[in-house]
Amino acid sequence: MSKISILIPTYNEKENIEIIIRTIFSLHPDIYIKVIDDNSPDSTANVVQVLMNEFPNLSILKRKGKEGLGKAYINGFEEILQDGTFSHVCMMDADFSHDPKYLSEIIKNSLDFDVVVGSRYIKNGGTEGWELWRRMLSRWGNFYCRNITRMPIRDCTGGFNLIKAEILRKVDFSRFDTSGYAFIMELKYSFYKLGAKFKEVPIIFKNRTGGESKISNHIIREGILAPWKLIIKK
Repeated sequence: MSKISILIPTYNEKENIEIIIRTIFSLHPDIYIKVIDDNSPDSTANVVQVLMNEFPNLSILKRKGKEGLGKAYINGFEEILQDGTFSHVCMMDADFSHDPKYLSEIIKNSLDFDVVVGSRYIKNGGTEGWELWRRMLSRWGNFYCRNITRMPIRDCTGGFNLIKAEILRKVDFSRFDTSGYAFIMELKYSFYKLGAKFKEVPIIFKNRTGGESKISNHIIREGILAPWKLIIKK
């Protein structure tokens, strides 16, 4: 039987974290959730610690400061893999842009595939609430990445992913040097080079319901350079 841990990185997600945790557990009471908090000034960690008294399958990894999405996930992966009892790890945002209602379909597909991607860019997938420039940037970025790296997926940058622990153990994270959303691109490319079997499941990605967007000029620049760096170094 699968034992799944959902990793949720947070920085100033006090508005969202309790709701997303309660929603996930209402749908999947046997799943595990680990919040990875980068010392949020808004006391996100305090909210999680109170909820831990109610939910035994909830834990928190408190980091010293904000170092980027990539390092947060790597620290989370390391803790999960050290445990040794988990069969799968799920990456998920705290802000409801990744709707927990898709978890059942994603988990079902994980039986036959190494990496299941919640995809915005296959049939029945899409985005809601984004400005035109953001939609164009994301579509162009995925087309750009896919054509340079030749990854067999349409959503190279989406962060809603379920991964077999077995394939995750084979990734050499010491070679990673991406800090933002390009980390997700690098992670998927690593799985691709390891021969992982991918499956994309359609999702509607909704603009965050609270808090502030994490996108920045640095993240955009990093995303433009990342595909070329990947094919050179991997």
